[in-house]
Amino acid sequence: MITAVDTNILIDILLADKKHFADSKAVIDTHNEQGQLIISEVVYAELACQFASEIELKEFLSDTSIKLVLSSEKALSLAGERWKGYSKRKKKGLQCSGCGKFVTVHCKNCNSIISSRQSMVSDFMIGSHALNHADLLLSRDRGFYKTYFKDIDVKNKI
Repeated sequence: MITAVDTNILIDILLADKKHFADSKAVIDTHNEQGQLIISEVVYAELACQFASEIELKEFLSDTSIKLVLSSEKALSLAGERWKGYSKRKKKGLQCSGCGKFVTVHCKNCNSIISSRQSMVSDFMIGSHALNHADLLLSRDRGFYKTYFKDIDVKNKI
């Protein structure tokens, strides 16, 4: 089984996040035992800022048996297509990363809706990479992936 890993799962482990460390470590260990762990070039770039050098990043990936797999043209094209659909359908407000529900937040001063471009094209690249190069994706952003990548199995716990 090939398992793609999103940045947030690895950051939970690297920074020993109090809330998510145990679950993220357990899910990584379980899926590492079941097959190959892979990351996309986007995850690689997002991880790079956590290390003093590229050598340390490569050592971490080697120690954890995580392999960098470059995105195919098909995966990149799919990311662009889904990003385009997201941009057209995007609702005002903020989307919960856990359940996918949209909520609105208003400015206390002028009552305007506060919105953010929460999902960047990089999120779509991670999802399409997983869909094209793996059997499932480990991520805490289940709400996002359930909304835009219903065709990939997403796990964040065993």
